[in-house]
Amino acid sequence: MSKKRGLSLEEKRQKMMEIFFERKDVFQLKELEKIAPKTKGITSMSVKDVVQSLVDDGMVDSDRIGTSNYFWAFPSKASNARKRKLDDLTTALEGSEKKRATTKKLITKATIGKENTDDRIELMKTLAVQEQENSRLKAELEKYRECDPEVLEEVKKQTLVAREAANRWTDNIFTIKSWCKKKFSMEEKTIDKHFGIPEDFDYID
Repeated sequence: MSKKRGLSLEEKRQKMMEIFFERKDVFQLKELEKIAPKTKGITSMSVKDVVQSLVDDGMVDSDRIGTSNYFWAFPSKASNARKRKLDDLTTALEGSEKKRATTKKLITKATIGKENTDDRIELMKTLAVQEQENSRLKAELEKYRECDPEVLEEVKKQTLVAREAANRWTDNIFTIKSWCKKKFSMEEKTIDKHFGIPEDFDYID
């Protein structure tokens, strides 16, 4: 008979969150070290590291009162964090899809009647990277729709990633415009009009 497999770190984190959500109480570490082995199969020796990882990720709150540390996490906070995460991912995904569509149109228009040049190959690589990013965001969005609140990360970090991605692709479009001006001696206003680029098109602050 094979030996029973121990819990992974993520499984321990999920089960520890279940303790907080089910009991809706404030605990000291020594209380969790007694409860976790009996109810969730988490060894008492690993309780401290598991709880600290949850505190570091902002999923469990903690405070020091006198000489004791107290820990708590309530479902309402986790649900709100999950909703904000889903909203941010949805917005990032929509922005990625719009930029992917815009890049694809630019490439299609720029290559009509032209040979398969090195510049076109480079543009196609750029499009492929954007499509991969789009797929990644879709997969991440789906993951957060189905998972428990405790596995969510901070919303602020995702917003920064989405903004950097948007500015990265804005930079790609400026590069394409610069190439068109040099290659075909076109004025910037003509390029903007031809490709439907708005006058106020710029980086996101």
